[in-house]
Amino acid sequence: MSLIGFVVHRLIQSVPVLLGVALFTFLMLRVLPGDPALYIAGPEATAERVQEIRVQLGLDRPLHEQLLRFLFDLLQGNLGLSTRTGRPVVLEVLDRLPFTLALAVVAEAIAIVLGITAGIFAAVRQGTIISNVVTVVSLFGVSMPVYWQGLMLILIFSVTFRLLPAGGTGTPAHFVMPSMVLAFLLMANVMRIAKASMLEVLNQNYVRTARAKGLRERLVIYRHALRNALIPVLTISGLQFGSLLGGAVLTETVFAWPGMGRLIVDSILARDYPLVQGAILIFALLFVIVNIAIDVLYAYIDPRVREAFWAVRK
Repeated sequence: MSLIGFVVHRLIQSVPVLLGVALFTFLMLRVLPGDPALYIAGPEATAERVQEIRVQLGLDRPLHEQLLRFLFDLLQGNLGLSTRTGRPVVLEVLDRLPFTLALAVVAEAIAIVLGITAGIFAAVRQGTIISNVVTVVSLFGVSMPVYWQGLMLILIFSVTFRLLPAGGTGTPAHFVMPSMVLAFLLMANVMRIAKASMLEVLNQNYVRTARAKGLRERLVIYRHALRNALIPVLTISGLQFGSLLGGAVLTETVFAWPGMGRLIVDSILARDYPLVQGAILIFALLFVIVNIAIDVLYAYIDPRVREAFWAVRK
């Protein structure tokens, strides 16, 4: 199977997943309390005006008809119009998506670089103070809620020392606190997995053989051990991308970051069904794309995976 064939195959496999996410989101929004028509009309609107808005939004139809209409529009690539702004959902999402992607990329880069470095160093220096510190930091990072980290950073660096802006965007300084909050969540898991994976690899026979040949320890670590130890790290990085997006919802709200997370929160409060559905579907699509990219990276790191996925079968 070629690279293009593998990617197309995975994209086809993801279609039922995306449809399942769309169905689940549609049903969950319909069971939430609150009437979007009443929210749009305002508290002083008459019953006739509220009913008129319900008819315009199609909320007067039976649930199964609303679902079929939603799926039909979705298959045509139409995510509908935002009931709050009246703009197409696609445009609303495209306005906010770059901010979330920029924050996620910065956080992912910080987490992977620091997490792998700390995890590998702790494995090589097993039993030392540094190894114990890495273990404590990783447990601390996994246990702390994202919103609490954000509030503490604001209290320390914005309120107390006045070193960083408390929220918003516009300068590189605005990236520091929200990206560090998101990175710490992922970095803690990367450190734990990298340490455990490296410890396992260092006990393999080929590593012992490399050392027996008289190779330098640094060469043994980086050429023979690290490459195989990275595979579980890539796996957890791909799986944690969903947590990264979930954390972005809280982080962007705490830091008033104008991204997708804050858009979803505002849309839920406004009962903007089309915008919530569209934003969550975009999140799910991003998660699928990241996991396909992780599978492709597997092949470059491990020749066995490349042979299994891409080899042309005669």
